[in-house]
Order: sequence, then structure tokens, then C-alpha cells
Amino acid sequence: MKKIALVFPGQGAQHVGMGKALYEAHAGCKYLFEQASEILNVDLARICFEGPEEELTRSDHAQPAIFVVSAAALLELKEKKPDMTIVAAAGLSSGEWAALYAAGVVGFEDTLRVLEARGRYMQQACQQKPGAMLSVLGLTAEQLQPVAEQAGVSIANLNSPEQTVLSGTREGIDRAESLVKDAGAKRALRLNVAGAFHSPLMESAAQQLEQFLADLHLETPVFPVLSNVTGKPFNTTSEIREMMVKQVTHPVQWVEDVRGLLGLDVDALIECGPGKVLAGLVKRIDKQAVIHNIQDQATLDDTCSKL
Repeated sequence: MKKIALVFPGQGAQHVGMGKALYEAHAGCKYLFEQASEILNVDLARICFEGPEEELTRSDHAQPAIFVVSAAALLELKEKKPDMTIVAAAGLSSGEWAALYAAGVVGFEDTLRVLEARGRYMQQACQQKPGAMLSVLGLTAEQLQPVAEQAGVSIANLNSPEQTVLSGTREGIDRAESLVKDAGAKRALRLNVAGAFHSPLMESAAQQLEQFLADLHLETPVFPVLSNVTGKPFNTTSEIREMMVKQVTHPVQWVEDVRGLLGLDVDALIECGPGKVLAGLVKRIDKQAVIHNIQDQATLDDTCSKL
């Protein structure tokens, strides 16, 4: 029996047309989209399949939409490979909620409602305190730390040993962009995001999310889920609640999450959801890692043929 770890993408992975092939090919996937549209009172299938891009990239649409595509991919993977053993999961940023869903911590409807609210709170925080994010290639997080301090910004995502994302005010990111080039970065790329995610500028969103999660029922995970904040598996449901609030303002420890998954002696990692960003990051963290992707019918068939 194959031992599998699951990884789930977060906001930024969305693209117009995502999920359409799975929706058209599988009744179960279509039902998930229909359920989601009813729960959120928005035509999520139309937004995913037709856009426009501006509507899809809204945080309160993008986060639940990516989750539904991820849930659909996972549903069909389980249908086709019922004998595989899922030993752990992790998700990048909002994708961590998909990982918790996969582990039975939170149900489909509650995950949707959390992500819609989380996205809405983050969008509001972006409007209250405008910010930006900068992806830096060619410097380690340790090398970037003094640059971040000098520019007055924060380290937001540790995506791979040589790719780290900075987050902060627009003025701070302007300063950082100049400083990282002087520090020897190979490349610095502004991210197409609404604001300064995973930074102290998201504090108002974290406070609102904490209130929202206060009454949310959480189950114990059926397999380990690794935290973005600590890089280690959650131990209790109260820790999950606490860390999923902290996650909004704290750096994403993706390198530690991936190393933790690979340390479980898994046969492969499977990225469930739109795009292949995580597959690329995993390979940068460990060139020997085996990772597959499921985002449409072709990738579903290809992944299942290799398992």
C-alpha cells in the first residue's frame, strides 16, 4: 500500500477555468460546487470557470474557490485509489484549511464559511492598511532578515531554501526591493496580491477570525496536519484554533512543513488543487522528493497511473 502525504495550495493559485474538467467529468465534483454555491450564496462554478479574473481573485472568492477545487481533486483521488494510505497533510496559507478538512478536523460547509470570512477579513485589512509582497530568489531567510529589518517589513513565507517572500507597507516593500538587489538577490518579484499577507498589517483580520473561530467545532485530526506557524504537527484542537489565527499574521514555515512530511518516509506527495506551485517548491526543498499533482482529469489520470 502506498503511503501518501497531501499538500494543498493557497491564495494565488487561482486561475479562471480551474476545476471545470473535474466538474464536467464527475458527478461528485459537480455536487461539491453546487453545495458550495448554495452555502455561500454565490455562483462559485461560474466564477471559477468564467471569471472575470478580478472577481475570482477577490480574497473572499479565491480562498473558498481554491478549496472546492482541492476538495474535488481529493474526492476523485480517494475514489480511484481507495487502498492508498494518507499519513499526513499540510497546506500553504489558506490551503492549511483544506489540509484540516482532509484530516476530518472540520467539515465541508464549515471550511467554506471559514475561508469566505477569512478572505473577507483580509480584504478589509488590506483596504485599511495597504501593503505589498515581494518574492525574493537567491537569498536565504537568514540573509534576508537584516534586509527586512532595515526596510521595515516582515518575512512572510519561507517557500524554499532560496525563495522567501517579504510583506509590509508599499513604501517598505519599495525599500526592500532596492535593498535585496544590493544584497545579491538573483531576482525580486512583486506578487499580484491585495496586500501584506502574513504580516502585522493583518492584525485586524486575525482578531476578527479569532472571534469567528471561537464557536467552531473541531475534531481531532485522523492523521497529522503540519502547522504553517510551527512547522510541526498540531497536538490538540485548541492548538489548531490558536495557530490558525496566528497564521494570518505570522510567517508560513513551508520549508519545515515539507521536510516534516518527507521525514515520514512517504512514497509520494500529492498536490490537490489548482496549479503546480507547490510541486515546484517541494522540488526546490528536496530534489529527490516524489510529488504528483491533481487539478483536472488529465493530471488525475496521470497521478493515479503512477501510484
